[in-house]
Amino acid sequence: MTYSVAVSGASGYAGGEILRLLASHPDVEIRTVTAHSNAGSPLIEHQPHLRSLAHLDLQPTTPDVLAGHDVVVLALPHGQSGAITESLSDAALVIDAGADHRLQSVADWDRFYGGDFHEPWAYGVPELPVRGGKQREHLVGARRIAAPGCNASTVSLSLAPGVAAGVIDPRDIVSVLAVGPSGAGKSLKTNLLASEILGSANPYAVGGTHRHIPEIRQALAAASPSAVGANADEGIRISFTPVLVPMSRGILATSSAPIVPGVTDAQIRAAWEDTYAEETFVTLLPDGVFPRTADVVGANTALLGLAIDRPAGRVTVVAAVDNLVKGTAGAAVQSMNIALGLPEGTALTVNGVAP
Repeated sequence: MTYSVAVSGASGYAGGEILRLLASHPDVEIRTVTAHSNAGSPLIEHQPHLRSLAHLDLQPTTPDVLAGHDVVVLALPHGQSGAITESLSDAALVIDAGADHRLQSVADWDRFYGGDFHEPWAYGVPELPVRGGKQREHLVGARRIAAPGCNASTVSLSLAPGVAAGVIDPRDIVSVLAVGPSGAGKSLKTNLLASEILGSANPYAVGGTHRHIPEIRQALAAASPSAVGANADEGIRISFTPVLVPMSRGILATSSAPIVPGVTDAQIRAAWEDTYAEETFVTLLPDGVFPRTADVVGANTALLGLAIDRPAGRVTVVAAVDNLVKGTAGAAVQSMNIALGLPEGTALTVNGVAP
């Protein structure tokens, strides 16, 4: 069976990356692409690297245009998906690459985003450990999927094994991330101009203000065997600082948390090894080896390096992902494959692009 697909926000970075992956998917036909201000123009004007899709023109992003497809992927700015998803048929598989359906807490949505709150959907990070198994199990047969925030999924994949195994204390997490500007989207912004970021590293959303913080706390609470109930994430405390660096793609996240007293080094490493041993797209590197962002460009992989810092009493995990692939588009396509009953890795690769 061939599934018809519509992709909204197709002129942006996330939409373009979703299209790049789907263009080589043997089980889908990209039938419709939509945009807002760019509607009416050829897709190739905005995504000149997508030569195989040069025949497509951008249509307006409306429920009527998106209706009638087997799969609808929304790559829209935060706050714009919810009104559209309410009008889409339950028969379609709908994947939202924005934040509108990620959060379970109304209070968190109001604090970090604002505007209308929409129901949470199945979270599109298949490898993430959750109580009783993996998030993958919640994606099988799903008709509504919320693709993750790229920073949020990177930190969550880094630390969830330790939280699930009870070997780290999630009440004192510190994460510092080097991130590429493509994660901020394609809109023109002064702070993202080449003259502003080349030769410089620029922190932003400092002091607990970044929108991905509640998403991380929610994911880690879901992994914790003891964090249950309406306020499950109250036991998850994180200091989160992203730093914009001059690379177009990539996240290098360095996250640490205290070691639970009495836990051995072997128990700590086993928590991550056991969690990801059978995973294709999340890999724990050998002891003493740490990833580079250059190793994941273009790949749907998260590479993790783990260090046990006994003098500081902390575990440190360094994670590298391509924010546009594993962080966004790859997670969406991987989750789509699971939901449709297709081989999970279809149209996805573990091989990066070098140099």
